[in-house]
Amino acid sequence: MASITIRNLDDEVKDLLRQLAAENGCSMEEQARAMIRAAVEGRAGQADRIGQIEEKLRALTGSKEQAEPVVAASAKSVSRGSLSGRRILLIIGGGIAAYKSLDLIRRLRERSASVRVVMTSAAQQFVTTLSVGALSADHVFTELFDRNDEHDVGHIRLSREADLLVVAPTTADLMAKLANGQANDLASTVLLATDKKVLMAPAMNPKMWAHPATRRNRAILQKDGIVFVGPAKGEMAESNEAGEGRMAEPLEIAAAIEAMLDEKPKPLAGRRIIVTSGPTHEPIDPVRYIANRSSGKQGHAIAAALAKLGADVRLVSGPVTIADPAGVATIHVETAAQMKQAVESLLPADAAVFVAAVADWRTANAAGEKIKKVAGEGPPSLQMVENPDILAGIGHHAQRPGLVVGFAAETQDLIANAEAKLKKKGADFIVANDVSHESGIGPSGVMGGDRNKVRIVSRTGVEEWPEMGKDEVAVRLAALIAERLRQTVVV
Repeated sequence: MASITIRNLDDEVKDLLRQLAAENGCSMEEQARAMIRAAVEGRAGQADRIGQIEEKLRALTGSKEQAEPVVAASAKSVSRGSLSGRRILLIIGGGIAAYKSLDLIRRLRERSASVRVVMTSAAQQFVTTLSVGALSADHVFTELFDRNDEHDVGHIRLSREADLLVVAPTTADLMAKLANGQANDLASTVLLATDKKVLMAPAMNPKMWAHPATRRNRAILQKDGIVFVGPAKGEMAESNEAGEGRMAEPLEIAAAIEAMLDEKPKPLAGRRIIVTSGPTHEPIDPVRYIANRSSGKQGHAIAAALAKLGADVRLVSGPVTIADPAGVATIHVETAAQMKQAVESLLPADAAVFVAAVADWRTANAAGEKIKKVAGEGPPSLQMVENPDILAGIGHHAQRPGLVVGFAAETQDLIANAEAKLKKKGADFIVANDVSHESGIGPSGVMGGDRNKVRIVSRTGVEEWPEMGKDEVAVRLAALIAERLRQTVVV
């Protein structure tokens, strides 16, 4: 099968694809594939923009008379992306994660940002100025005392002309320099001379990240107003090394940049909101556990959407394989008991949204050693006990948030079960979704999938929303929460 080649499309079509890709947080190639897949599956979605592209593609293969009006119409409707007109100064530090900075540049330019790059001498050992310059379409700055760049005090100009400074990867060395006010190369001088916001994406060995000196420097930088994205947990470049220290993925960094430069009204500014997400793992023995199919996609998307509206979001996440949402403080837990403790520690709050699929039961006594299969004996008998009901606990808590939202994932009697849950748990409304295989939502269903169809069940009735992507559900739910909190009288 032939591959999708974006560069062979004309500028109008590429601009439309670029806009869609930026809105959906993916590459242009991924967006094109998603559109083709949606068309094959007969799904609607973003019909106006896809229609523009379809019209344009038809015009490209038709007569000139057909093409001209379509070009004119599409040109009027084209937006230059979510970061149009924004100037990003990217500082690339020295580390193996520097290769990710190349993709970050591409992601930012897809969103119509202009990108200038400063590279440390160590960064040039991992990626070349030639590749960085080709992707950024601009001169790459490397030397503090460059005759051409410094004739007009270039390091000051670089630090002031940008809308935002991004350091990715951020090494322990760069953190230490800025925390202690050192300026002995171009990167550190630019950081010290800027009057703009700074976003750092740390990347280093887990032991370096956990070192008291690095922790101390991070605390200083955060107090100074520096924003951090990541690091994530995972495998390191070094053999047999794993832990917290991986640089955040380019899409996550791009989302953090968009959030920092977003000047839209923030209806949730000053509000503190707790969100739970993902499954819980209830241990049977050191190897086995009780769990469910929750991916955390919906909960994480809701946390991100609330943060974009200005909320101070505290996400309590069970074990998931997706990245922490940008701009959200995340607490990682394993079991229902740990999730309950984490949620209660975050009170008081203005609202709480319980999206996590918490296991209803756990074993009464998890085995200390792996339970072995013995020939001739049947399976072991597991004594089960009920897990704490986190939603009900907070719904009737002495420090109950002003707005409590629960989720009901059901396979039968959706509305009846959601209404019963609403009354029992003390929630203000329940977001109910059918997670059965008969729901007809995508090839993999709701649990683990990318799409959802929900009903909002409250004391005033049931509101049915159409099927949409989980990110779209999150945006719409965040707007509903903002409206409900606006109506809440603060005493």
